[in-house]
Amino acid sequence: MSLSGHRARVSFAGTHRPALVTAQSIPHVDIPRPMFDDRLTEQRNPRSEGIDAFSSLELVDLINAEDATVAAAVRMEREAIARAVDLAVAAFQDGGRLIYVGAGTSGRLGVLDAAEMPPTFGTDPALVQGIIAGGYDALVRSQEGAEDHPEDGATAIDEREVGHEDFVLGIATSGTTPYVHGALGRARELGAKTGFLLCTPPSEELRQRHDVVIAPLVGPEVITGSTRMKAGTATKLVLNSITTSAMVRIGKVWGNLMVDLQATCEKLEDRSQRILMVTLGVDRPQASELLEAAGGSVKTAIVMRRLGVGRDEAVALLATADGQVGRLTGEAEGRV
Repeated sequence: MSLSGHRARVSFAGTHRPALVTAQSIPHVDIPRPMFDDRLTEQRNPRSEGIDAFSSLELVDLINAEDATVAAAVRMEREAIARAVDLAVAAFQDGGRLIYVGAGTSGRLGVLDAAEMPPTFGTDPALVQGIIAGGYDALVRSQEGAEDHPEDGATAIDEREVGHEDFVLGIATSGTTPYVHGALGRARELGAKTGFLLCTPPSEELRQRHDVVIAPLVGPEVITGSTRMKAGTATKLVLNSITTSAMVRIGKVWGNLMVDLQATCEKLEDRSQRILMVTLGVDRPQASELLEAAGGSVKTAIVMRRLGVGRDEAVALLATADGQVGRLTGEAEGRV
């Protein structure tokens, strides 16, 4: 089935219905080297050349099929992603931070991932940070010109007083964003570990320059150059893997429960109580009372109940165990 240059259809009993496009049904196509740009993120996708004539269902099928290839591309980078996890954990253990730097979609995804750490894992907002070219305004309105100034990226690093204990991860799916390169260059000058996340084949120079390079090659986008699509999805998957894995490693999770969440709204307060009910075998009123006694900390409440200690002692014990509930309770999986 060809999707290049015209709408793809198959016949059913004399009628025409849109063909279902899947990742398996996408034919291999040798993508020619473009005349104007050799970055993979800027190449044309032969499977979508005629989409301006596609029906809505055909468009959805094609986009979905292309999206289905992203996870496999990310998996190919599993060892590099694990290396980034180790760098983040080392930074946290050394009193440092994980700092994302990006522009446009890449920057927004970094800021999003950083913003989700405090409510999910109870971290200090400074522990994981996102820097986006153009600042706050770029989060809600495109500031494309902001990415062209490497000196602004360097200034953003200086403003955050980056040092040797930090890990700075640049995100630029095209691999060429000046703002990101400027930020990473300054971070390296200051002794920080650095990494680069891109969706085009990295040069050997780039690999030599940074401590880790992650390059999921998702291929040309359905809309040429629109890296908010597959490249953006790959970026979100990679960032999810890095921060979630790092938070597990530093004791923010017990079993698969987010025992360091912040009960800052009714939903999270309900989840906190349910975690205590499941892990401690108490009813909701008891869970509510225990959570209040623990100052709203699920982790502290678990230790208090399991070890029969007060709040201050539970906090002290957790500090000696690097925040790992399993080390104190003898239960690695967080189950009753």
